[in-house]
Amino acid sequence: MHYNWDWSILLQEPYLQWLISGTGWTIAVSLAAWVIAVTVGSLIGIARTLPNRMVAGIATAYTEIFRNIPLLVQLFLWYFVLPEIVPEPLGHWIKRDLPLPEYTTAVIGLGFYTAARISEQVRAGIQSLSRGLSMAGYAQGLTLTQVYRHILLPVAFRLIVPPFTTEFLTVFKNSSLALTIGVLELTAQSGQISEYSFHSFEAYTAATVIYILITMGVTAVMTVIERRLPVAT
Repeated sequence: MHYNWDWSILLQEPYLQWLISGTGWTIAVSLAAWVIAVTVGSLIGIARTLPNRMVAGIATAYTEIFRNIPLLVQLFLWYFVLPEIVPEPLGHWIKRDLPLPEYTTAVIGLGFYTAARISEQVRAGIQSLSRGLSMAGYAQGLTLTQVYRHILLPVAFRLIVPPFTTEFLTVFKNSSLALTIGVLELTAQSGQISEYSFHSFEAYTAATVIYILITMGVTAVMTVIERRLPVAT
């Protein structure tokens, strides 16, 4: 069977617009989810290192639950199950009145899933530091909050920039699962181009190249950040 290659279809309408739109949704989902992941994950990671066993236990339970349930399952739970188990008025609002429900669900699901992974890295970063740092802070009269804010967190966050880079890249790749709940991100749009034009190789090659360009851009930005925040030795 002879395959008729035609790269020019990628520049034709509506296929070009679909690629642009898909890329935009991929970036929108990924960046919004990353904000949630870093915020929630940092708080959970810090909580896991606190001397309060109850707080640390609850934070650990969050991490283990969200980290060990596949992201696809979590997206389905957020999108299909949650509206059915909450009070009826709230469920009706989620299903009928929530703006951009597919996008919002994808962001929340991906954000909370990644937050569990971020929390583990934040915990590891804090616990990798010498106890002498915190002891010195207490000796100077600092409170627990001040020790974390001025001593532990600045160093720990600098140490975990490399794994943060990996997670940032993973968020962009995991955003492709948003197509399963109706978000027309890059992978979904590539599939749509394939179905309409019967040029699957061109469509998915274009998506692959765009993903590579996005991840290379993220890597470059994080490399600059890492170089500008050297670890004192």
